[in-house]
Amino acid sequence: MTAYFDNSATTMPCEAAVEAAKKACLKNWGNPSSLHFKGLEAKKLIDLARKNAASLLCCEEREICFSPSGTSANNTAVFGAVNEKNKALNKIVTTAVEHPSVSKCMDFLEEKGFEVIRLKPDSDGFISLNDLENAIDERTALVSVMAVNNEVGSILPFEELKKIVRRKKSKALVHIDAVQAFGKIPVKASYADLITASAHKIHSLKGAGLLYVSKNVRIKPYLLGGGQENAVFSGTENVPSIAAFGAAIEEAKDVSAHLEYASSLNKYLRQRLSEFDFVCFNSPENALPYILNISVSGIPSQVTVNALSNLGVCISAGSACSKGHRSETLVSMGLDSKRIDSAVRISLSRYSTKEEIDLLCDSLEKITDSLK
Repeated sequence: MTAYFDNSATTMPCEAAVEAAKKACLKNWGNPSSLHFKGLEAKKLIDLARKNAASLLCCEEREICFSPSGTSANNTAVFGAVNEKNKALNKIVTTAVEHPSVSKCMDFLEEKGFEVIRLKPDSDGFISLNDLENAIDERTALVSVMAVNNEVGSILPFEELKKIVRRKKSKALVHIDAVQAFGKIPVKASYADLITASAHKIHSLKGAGLLYVSKNVRIKPYLLGGGQENAVFSGTENVPSIAAFGAAIEEAKDVSAHLEYASSLNKYLRQRLSEFDFVCFNSPENALPYILNISVSGIPSQVTVNALSNLGVCISAGSACSKGHRSETLVSMGLDSKRIDSAVRISLSRYSTKEEIDLLCDSLEKITDSLK
């Protein structure tokens, strides 16, 4: 028996997604920009995926643009938003716990002369609404905040961002990185001007993401070419991955039922792990139940990951996109270095089971005894 608990990095594709991709490859392989019947067949698959995504986000289909990945969607959202603003709007408000696909964009813009405000979280990984409100002013071009932190699962106040911007009478655009939230908790288009998501985080294939762009907003693309996806993502669409994405969205649409199941698993996992005096919880109780970050006292993170892998259990030492670097999130939360260096992330999915959790916990107990 094996157990997979690295779902925040990528998920196992569901059967519906695999079948949709297979159909696109074998039957509907035309270029969706072509006007003959093979092209129209491929376009229909993209249209269906767009319809499913729009339904989940409660927006119009024309507001959904498919991207090659979540990273490309985040880059386009950030750079596109600030490029459309005048030079008087030279301030960006974000957090110190963003994914590298956002935080590295902020580093670049800071070098170009933008003032970037990175709000720090509290010890549980949460961002204060007061801090957000105080940071936003008439110079703010963009507010970019992730919905769910990918390392500890803390849920940031993404539902309130647009309300704050309006209250402050700011012209700022609001971007929500919903890569870890989309299909897991309700995320609505009304919360932001720009929302990003990634296919392979919700049991679909790699190679597709999406960017919601409000019909009331125009952003400047940084990929130029044939003008596909409302000219936001030029380039021939990856029809198999987009079709799979649409099928996975359809499978994930019962968000509340899946969330309830993940909550029950998280509760059981916490109960099992609380039996061990060498485990310290880094994720708050009210974090997204799909993510649980812990520290294994006295054992470096990668040693724990490797030892569990040898026993058929997959977890991670943190974000797969920050491999080899100390967690910025845990540093920002104020955790001490020993706790940070022994931290690992356990991430669940709707396909996880209690039997897998038992294997994880039994294996963890076994390796700690031997390693210590």
